[in-house]
Amino acid sequence: MSPVQASCPSCGGPVQFKIGSAMVVVCDYCRSVVARGDRKLEDLGKVAAVTETGAILATGLKGKYEGVPFEITGRVQLAHPAGGVWDEWYAAFADNRWGWLAEAQGRYYLTFEQPSPPPGSIPRFEDLEIGQAISIPSATIPLLVAEKGKARPIAAEGEIPYRFRPGEEYEYADLSAAGGLFGTIDYSEETPKVFGGRQVTLDDLGIPKSARKREREARRIEAIHVNCPQCAGPLELHAPDDTERVGCPNCGALLDVNEGQLRYLTSLEDRVEPVLPLGTTGHLPQGEFIVIGFMQRSVTFEGIDYFWHEYLLYNREIGFRWLVYSDNHFSFVEPIPPGDVIVQAQKAYYKNEVYRIFQKADATVRYVAGEFYWKVQIGEVVEATDFIHPPRMLSREISRGAESSEVNWSLGTYLPVADVEKAFGVSGLPAPYGVAPNQPFLYKNIYQSWGILLVVAFLAGGLNYSFTSSRQLLAKAYTFPPGSNKATFETEAFELESRKNVMIRVDANVNNSWLFVNGDVVNLETQKAHPFLVQVSYYYGYSGGEHWREGSRSNYTFLSAPGKGKYKILMVVERGGGTLIPGVSSASLPDRLQLYVEQGKFRWLYWILLFVAISILPLCVAIYHLVFEGQRWQDSEFNPYSE
Repeated sequence: MSPVQASCPSCGGPVQFKIGSAMVVVCDYCRSVVARGDRKLEDLGKVAAVTETGAILATGLKGKYEGVPFEITGRVQLAHPAGGVWDEWYAAFADNRWGWLAEAQGRYYLTFEQPSPPPGSIPRFEDLEIGQAISIPSATIPLLVAEKGKARPIAAEGEIPYRFRPGEEYEYADLSAAGGLFGTIDYSEETPKVFGGRQVTLDDLGIPKSARKREREARRIEAIHVNCPQCAGPLELHAPDDTERVGCPNCGALLDVNEGQLRYLTSLEDRVEPVLPLGTTGHLPQGEFIVIGFMQRSVTFEGIDYFWHEYLLYNREIGFRWLVYSDNHFSFVEPIPPGDVIVQAQKAYYKNEVYRIFQKADATVRYVAGEFYWKVQIGEVVEATDFIHPPRMLSREISRGAESSEVNWSLGTYLPVADVEKAFGVSGLPAPYGVAPNQPFLYKNIYQSWGILLVVAFLAGGLNYSFTSSRQLLAKAYTFPPGSNKATFETEAFELESRKNVMIRVDANVNNSWLFVNGDVVNLETQKAHPFLVQVSYYYGYSGGEHWREGSRSNYTFLSAPGKGKYKILMVVERGGGTLIPGVSSASLPDRLQLYVEQGKFRWLYWILLFVAISILPLCVAIYHLVFEGQRWQDSEFNPYSE
C-alpha cells in the first residue's frame, strides 16, 4: 500500500502514514497524535517528545526475525509506577504482522498479538496473583505472572499500530516462562488483549552491529556532573539516562530525579560507609563495572536486625549488576527471567540444578547512597527468599504496592575477597567470618579423586586375585605321643620360591580344648629361622537356655616371602583344656593335628589396608565438611541438620 500523505489537523504540518495498517502517527511538528478516521484525520491530543534513554533501537531501523524482514516505525515511552521509563517499539513485518518490542534494563522482548482468548479464560486484573500460571495460545506451557501494574504513556514518536491516547493509563501483566518465553496481558479494553513471544537479542533481531554502534554512540549520554540541591556538593551521575533516585554521599540527602532535575526528598541519618567507594571501577570476568550505588538492607529475626550491603554496578554495554556484601563475604549478582525458575515446596530448579531454600524474610532498605534505576525509598520492603546451590544462590524478591506488584529473580555467585580486591584495585578488606550461605567447600574434589583411587585399587586387587595361584607344599598329619601334652615335630624339606608369601594352616580335632603351635620355618642352607605361632581352640555348650560356640578347629598365619631355597619346619606343639565346665556337655584333648603349607596365597588384608590408607585423608575432609555445612546452616530456619 502506498504511503498516505495528509496534513496534521492541529498544526497543518505534513504527516505521513507509511504503513497501511498503522492506526496513528505522531506529528513531528506539534507532537499531536493523529489518528485515521472514517473520513478525516482525528487529533487525539498532544504527547511529549521522547526522552533520551540510551536505547540502541530507533525508528527507521530495519532487521529480520526468523527470516521475516521488519522495520521499526514508532515507539511509546511508558512510566513505571515504581519509577523509571521503558520503551515499547513497534515493528512492521513484511508478512503484514505487527510486533511489539519492549526494551527494559538492556533486555528485549518481542511479542505478537494473539487471537482473542475465550471469555473467562483470562483472569481479571484484580484477581491476578504474582506467580500465578496463565495459558496463552502462542505458548505450549503456562506462563507465570511476573509483574502486574499500571502503565502511563508519557511520550511517543512515529507510527503506532493501535489507537494510542496520550496520558491514558492502563493496567497490564507481564508473564514469563522457561526458555525465554514472554507474554503480556493488556487490560486497556473491556476484553483483555494477549501478546505472546519471547526474550530476544539484537542478534536474534538481525540488527547489524554497525547500526548498533552508530545508534549507541549517537544516543548514549555520558556521565554528567551536577550539584546536590541540599549541600551543593558535587555529584557525578554515571547512568543519567536511567537514574531515578540519588543518595548524596556528601550530606546523606535522598534526591529524586525528574528529567535531569534533582529534588530534595529527605535526609538520611546514621550514615553508613561502604567498603567499596562510589566511583570505583572493577574488572570482573563479566566485564568492566563501576560502582554507582550503595545500599544497606536488613532482615529481622527474633527481634534482632541483621544487616548487609549491596553495591549497584554499571556497565554501559551490559547494564546493571549487583555486588552483595554480607558478613564480609561477596557475591556477584545478575538478574534472570522469573520464568526460568521453578519452585516446588522448599526447592528451586534452575538450569538443571537444584537449589535448597535457605532463608525467607522481609528485607528492608535502611540506607542508600549514589544512583539507582528505581525510586528507592528508605523503609522499602520486599519479600525475599534465598535458595542455595554453592557457589550459587537464587534470590526471589516480591514487591507489592498499591499500583504495581512484581517478582524479580537473581543469581548470585560467590566471590572470594581476594578476587574482589584484585578486581577493584583495593586492599585491606575485612576477612570474612563464618560460612556464607553460598560459599563453596573448596575440598569437594577430593571425593572424586578418592572414588577414582578406590576403583583403581579394587580393580588392581581383582586382577591380582585373578592372576594369583597358590602352590601347596606340604599336607601332613602329626599325632601326639600317648600321655603327653607337649610334643616336638619336624617336617620334611620343601622348596620355596622368591617374592611369595607362605601360609601355614593348622587343623586339629579340638573339643572344648586348645592346641598351641610354636614353630620356625628354617632355611636349610643358611639356618635362618622364621618364627610363627598358631593357636587352635574350639568351645561350645548350652547355657541360659541357649546354645553357644566360639573359636574354630582351624587357624592359620602368614609369613612374608622368606626367600628362595630349601626349608623345613620345626615346631613345638602343646595341648590343653578338655575338662568339663558348667554348660559344657563333653570335652577331650586333641590327639592329632593336620599341617598345611602353601605359597603364593592371595591376601585381601593388604588391599583392605590400602583402602584404609587411601581413605584416611578423605574421611578427615568429610568430617571437616560436615562441620563446614553445620556452620553454613546454623542460622537458617530451614537447617537440614536440625531435622
